[in-house]
Amino acid sequence: MQRAPLAHSHEFALKETSPNIGAGAVTRDKLSCTYDLVEQMQYLYVRVVKAMDLPAKDVTGSLDPYVEVKLGNFKGVTKHFEKKSNPEWNQVFAFSKDRIQASVLEVIVKDKDVISDDFVGRVWFDLNEIPRRVPPDSPLAPQWYRLEDRKGVKVKGELMLAVWMGTQADEAFPDSWHSDAAMVGSEAVANIRSKVYLSPKLWYVRVNVIEAQDLIPTDKSRYPEVFVKVNLGSKFVRTRVSQSKNISPMWNEDLMLVAAEPFEDPLILTVEDRVGPNKNEILGRCVIPLQIVQRRLDHKPVNSRWFNLEKHAVVEGEKESKFASKIHLRVCLDGGFHVLDESTHYSSDLRPTAKQLWKPSIGILEVGIISALGLMPMKTRDGRGTTDAYCVAKYGQKWIRTRTIVDSFTPKWNEQYTWEVFDPCTVITIGVFDNGRVGGGDKASETKDSRIGKVRIRLSTLEADRVYTHSYPLLVLHTSGLKKTGEVQLAVRFTSSSFINMLYMYSQPLLPKMHYIHPLSVIQLDSLRHQAMQIVSMRLSRAEPPLRKEVIEYMLDVDSHMWSMRRSKANFFRIMKVLGGLIAFGRWFDQICNWKNPITTILIHVLFIILVLYPELILPTIFLYLFLIGIWNFRWRPRHPPHMDTRLSHADAAHPDELDEEFDSFPTSRSQDIVRMRYDRLRSIAGRVQSVVGDLGTQGERFQSLLSWRDPRATTLFLTFCFIAAIVLYVTPFQVVSLLIGFYMLRHPRFRRKLPSVPLNFFRRMPARSDSML
Repeated sequence: MQRAPLAHSHEFALKETSPNIGAGAVTRDKLSCTYDLVEQMQYLYVRVVKAMDLPAKDVTGSLDPYVEVKLGNFKGVTKHFEKKSNPEWNQVFAFSKDRIQASVLEVIVKDKDVISDDFVGRVWFDLNEIPRRVPPDSPLAPQWYRLEDRKGVKVKGELMLAVWMGTQADEAFPDSWHSDAAMVGSEAVANIRSKVYLSPKLWYVRVNVIEAQDLIPTDKSRYPEVFVKVNLGSKFVRTRVSQSKNISPMWNEDLMLVAAEPFEDPLILTVEDRVGPNKNEILGRCVIPLQIVQRRLDHKPVNSRWFNLEKHAVVEGEKESKFASKIHLRVCLDGGFHVLDESTHYSSDLRPTAKQLWKPSIGILEVGIISALGLMPMKTRDGRGTTDAYCVAKYGQKWIRTRTIVDSFTPKWNEQYTWEVFDPCTVITIGVFDNGRVGGGDKASETKDSRIGKVRIRLSTLEADRVYTHSYPLLVLHTSGLKKTGEVQLAVRFTSSSFINMLYMYSQPLLPKMHYIHPLSVIQLDSLRHQAMQIVSMRLSRAEPPLRKEVIEYMLDVDSHMWSMRRSKANFFRIMKVLGGLIAFGRWFDQICNWKNPITTILIHVLFIILVLYPELILPTIFLYLFLIGIWNFRWRPRHPPHMDTRLSHADAAHPDELDEEFDSFPTSRSQDIVRMRYDRLRSIAGRVQSVVGDLGTQGERFQSLLSWRDPRATTLFLTFCFIAAIVLYVTPFQVVSLLIGFYMLRHPRFRRKLPSVPLNFFRRMPARSDSML
């Protein structure tokens, strides 16, 4: 029973691997230099370009041609054209060399027919004669080949082809039809290809609402309660109700929203009068296209402008009438901020929006996504469990998605990607998902891509120019508990372009300077981050093939702010572990003071006397001590990149009810009894937190009470003590005072009393403001 946790932790641990990649090779060819973090995969490529002078086969004298590329049991088919003797396809087919079980490649031209397709002609190749291409050589030029009949006799018609052996480094690889995806329908092929996506460029839109003039409320017998609502797409923010109850209200309030280039929606401002509960009346409206808004790079204020407010009212017998109420605004696009679109703890990019403010890159991050092992079945197809896995990696504005390996629990991607690095204190996130759109059909768009797990790697924990090859556990938390859904094998290399520049980055602020000159509140940042996440999710889900909304939300940790008993426990124990060093020092010092080890206590006495008599040695001693601790700890430095720690997350021992609460929807969908039980539990925990916070507040208020005359007798005693202490310290040398205090604290236990000391008793009797609370 005692060995189970060790086995469990080993199952969730990081494993070092030794894949057959070019990065560790002594002899390097051109391929291994450019694509050296993955295992080479050999492919036979067939590019079908076009055909010419194809003979007619139908009675009508027409031809509906398509091409069938056949290699053993694998068969790839191009689209067909109706009634065309000179068709152009320009399609590429890739056959994995590991699965080739034939010696001849056949490229057959056929005529699409209702009953059975007619044979037009073919070209065949001996696999031993096919040339090999190694990038970065130029692509192989296609050639014309005369068609033959089944007996090898030349017939009418020619076919333009290029056939070569290559690897996944070939530029034709991403858009080619793969033999290992032969079962995927033609309508779903686009959803399994590898792609690179770019996040939209995000801006903070700042609207400073100053004032309005000459508003015309409908009901003139009451004071208007006016506020301004700002809409951008589906998002809106609003000012408070103006304190000036007249037709020229003032606000001078800053509102912020997130916009993405290219700008699709205009900024719409409405001035509204609150005429009753949940009833507002629009007094005027103003539409501002974001394309004309000034772009600000620093903290200098932008010029304010007056905008006309328009209200269209239909009156009997008249057309639309307008009135010229005005609103005074400062509107700008703040390019000096970094728009956070991911959790601040795992940011992969910290640059400002405006490219003019970007600093040069400090290096390159290369990631080889090699393979996965032991994946769990994520769905059923034809009565059996299966998984169609792909990877997504996000760093900076660049998202990558590998191709989907269909129906495999041990997929091999062997794809390599590169990112520019601008700050070492950033995190790359790599997620593994099951493709829900492989089957095609009408329901494919409704099914979601299931999460298999993800990995985060902080770049600052990586040594420069070292290749890390590890197998990372893929862990997913369900309501039933923690599950290991497999492992993903990665090769990671961070290459620094300048070591000095990278060290210089550690002296720079983490965020652009606008965040410190005009700081945004935590609540404001959280709201803007969720706006940015939704914009990124919406834009990338409209790409082709789309990066699904559920994938983006999982990668960006969209629900990290939600309450979780498990996370709260984990964070509490993180704090306790940090404070553990101070607690351990306190215990050690208490043992010194109580003479548990007399030799150590005597040595501390000697060190204390030296430092008091020679105070100039105090700081050098402290720094030397820290230096020696750091050198000593070098032997146990981490040799692996970070990975998901189940024990730190309290995921391996979470209670099922706590997990059910964590995955509950917001607002809750559970029954009243369960909600009542959870609410009571939350109240008990919050009561403990409330007590701790109250105790901290009490100690602070007691310090304030020393000089506030809240307790006149206590303040008199303290001031008398301060006056006497000032005279004594003025007369007595500082070294003597320090020695006396130190010897008193280090005195032998026989000179100690078990009762609290006089200063502690005095402090505890200080009044706090807790007695004034209801």
